Amino acid sequence: MTHSVTATQSKTQITRRLLNVPWQQLLSGGCLAIAAAITALNSPFLREWERQAQTIFFELRGPKAAPEDIVILAIDDESLSQAEYYRSDPAGYADLEPIQQWPWQREAYAIAIERLMAAGAKAVSLDLVLSTDSAYGPADDDRLTQVLEQYGDRVTLAMKYDDNQMRQGALLQPTFPLDQFQRGGVHLGNINFRLAADGRIHQQGHIYLQILAQSPLTTAAELENTVPQQWQDQRSFAQATLAAAGINAPVVAGDGIQFLGPVHTFEHIPFWYVLDDDPWSNYLKSGAVFQDKIVLIGATASILQDFTRVPFAESAIYPRQMPGVEILANDITTLRAGTATCMALPNSLSEVGLLLAVGGGFILLLGRSKRTVSLILWTAIAAGSWLLVSYVGFASFNLFLPIAGMSIALLAAGGSYAIVGLIAEQLKKQRFRRTLAQYATSPIVQEIISQEEDFHDLLEARRAEVVGTILAARYQVQSILGAGGFSETYTALDTLRPGNPLCVVKRLRIVSDDPKSHQLAHRLFISEAQTLERLGHHNQIPRLLAHFETGASFYLVEEMVQGKMLKEELSSRQPKSQAWVMNFLLDLLPVVQFVHGEGVIHRDIKPSNLIRRAGDGRLVLIDFGSVKEISNQLTEHDPQVTSTIGIGTKGYMPSEQSAGMPRFNSDLYAIGVTAIEALTGISPYKMQYDDRGELIWQYRVPDLHPALGDVITKMVRYDFSQRYESAAAVLTALREIPVTLPDSIFVQEQPKLDIPLPEIEEDEDDRWDEPTGYLPTNWADATEET
Repeated sequence: MTHSVTATQSKTQITRRLLNVPWQQLLSGGCLAIAAAITALNSPFLREWERQAQTIFFELRGPKAAPEDIVILAIDDESLSQAEYYRSDPAGYADLEPIQQWPWQREAYAIAIERLMAAGAKAVSLDLVLSTDSAYGPADDDRLTQVLEQYGDRVTLAMKYDDNQMRQGALLQPTFPLDQFQRGGVHLGNINFRLAADGRIHQQGHIYLQILAQSPLTTAAELENTVPQQWQDQRSFAQATLAAAGINAPVVAGDGIQFLGPVHTFEHIPFWYVLDDDPWSNYLKSGAVFQDKIVLIGATASILQDFTRVPFAESAIYPRQMPGVEILANDITTLRAGTATCMALPNSLSEVGLLLAVGGGFILLLGRSKRTVSLILWTAIAAGSWLLVSYVGFASFNLFLPIAGMSIALLAAGGSYAIVGLIAEQLKKQRFRRTLAQYATSPIVQEIISQEEDFHDLLEARRAEVVGTILAARYQVQSILGAGGFSETYTALDTLRPGNPLCVVKRLRIVSDDPKSHQLAHRLFISEAQTLERLGHHNQIPRLLAHFETGASFYLVEEMVQGKMLKEELSSRQPKSQAWVMNFLLDLLPVVQFVHGEGVIHRDIKPSNLIRRAGDGRLVLIDFGSVKEISNQLTEHDPQVTSTIGIGTKGYMPSEQSAGMPRFNSDLYAIGVTAIEALTGISPYKMQYDDRGELIWQYRVPDLHPALGDVITKMVRYDFSQRYESAAAVLTALREIPVTLPDSIFVQEQPKLDIPLPEIEEDEDDRWDEPTGYLPTNWADATEET
């Protein structure tokens, strides 16, 4: 028993210490610091999440209309399939001869450029790197050279770097078109893009060249040796195209491509339409559709595999990857309109500062919320609000706030705060559950248990644990009558007496592991047992049969009184006669006089602590303050023990007793309130008081005898100095009342009560008339169970 109590106490103390540590703030602050460190280090996985979030923002925004003056002349599957028609009828499809097989003849591009320029195109850009001689012979190259010499200042040709991953140790070599194609003053544009951490293209083409110039792998000397002098000032394909069109791009701070939508957001025209006279004349209106437009020629056919991941591509909503020529179209549009997206903060250190400021404020906000559900809700609101603000910044101002790092910080800080809160709630719930399990038979605890499904098993579990056990090798527990504070009350069979009669066993538990507390408890227990032994000599007080100690518990064994609680007589709320009240007072006051004579204040006289004995109908006073006195003094001497013991019951308890300073006439106040309850049928908690705290009650009793009314009123004075000093003084005043009261007050014999007694439904208005839990609360039920 001692080991079990000590272990329980140790667990409780450890749990209390753990709950007192500010784990929520510590863990949330740690998560915030980790998120800040990851942001400061510019972690690759954080950059990947950042780009993925930006991709999602594009898709949430949805496609936008592409500018009408940018057209893609697509080398698509339809154009490649025209070779079959030519081979089936060369004479009938003579216009398709330049594209009879891949790679096409350079003449095909020459024809296209001539027709487009003649139709009034503003500029033509060829997204093909023509770095080798034509497989169809020099004449084919010469044909394209002639066209470029004529229209070169409005034509852009593509160049590229072979290693666009820029791996350490690799020397990047530029690949240019043939020298003869460059004689006519054509514009060269680099078609390389930098791949972001998520494997997508996000930044504009000229960023690749900026990074390349800063790379240690491509020093100025190397560029001078590998790149012709006239091309060392390189431009991206978008920059070169705008230069060819005579358009000056605005200077903006951003560097991100403003993707307008998925594949085919820009108008695609099959390349073969330009070669064949029929679609050229009919569909393209002899080229009128190209007037004043920038025309991009590039591959979109699946077999040519010029596709890359970008926003609006290779996602759940937009599964198709985007062809390179359409990426170039988006870059050109962004550069010309000056709508490049921009990171709102210039570097990772500024992101860290913002993250710490917002995250710290968020943690302070969480500290004001105590419920786990609220913590989770606030976390979701905070993360969602940041995402919403970030999206508004992107959609309205082309700005990207730090999304991933901040979201992770808020979710981690809030999530850890909520998790620790949940764990703390579970620990508190377990501690509360253990406490309820100890006092599961207390009426108040039973009310709590009845409202919580999780605790419904505690009452039966406690009963199963206690019922059947044998105390001191003699008393076999039959049922639990009640519990409260540090005590528990059982009915038990005395197995060593003939017939195994029932008795009442009251157990006092010492929850402190301080040896001084146990010594104090032992001394108080012996003293109180001696007091009860003296009190039990009175005929209307249960006798003390035995007392003993086991481990950290003290036990009192008292006589079992069979009868009916006075509370049940008053439960109907029907007023009693004045004669009934006189009999009540004359029967009870001598008992209280005897108790006071022994130096004991009961402190909890009320109908549920008075039993109408079945044999003779006399009132028996139960539930003395012995156990309560021990518990109270132990609590005062041990600061580690937290007690919720309240000695007395609201309504029956006078003001001085509520303040912890009971007097002998405090018991008289409780008796007077009980008398008023009987005369009026009103529960004490519903009684009225005047401004001075005096009870207002006499008007509720018709034909009240003035003398009886005066006696009871004096018993319940708010100021104890104005009450009767003793029970003897009240008895003297009662005996001076004439015997002409309605109903004879000299009732010589009370009616006999049959046993067992039926259980009486308790009035809902009697919730303040609850037993304190130190002694039996329903003796009739206990007798019935026997």
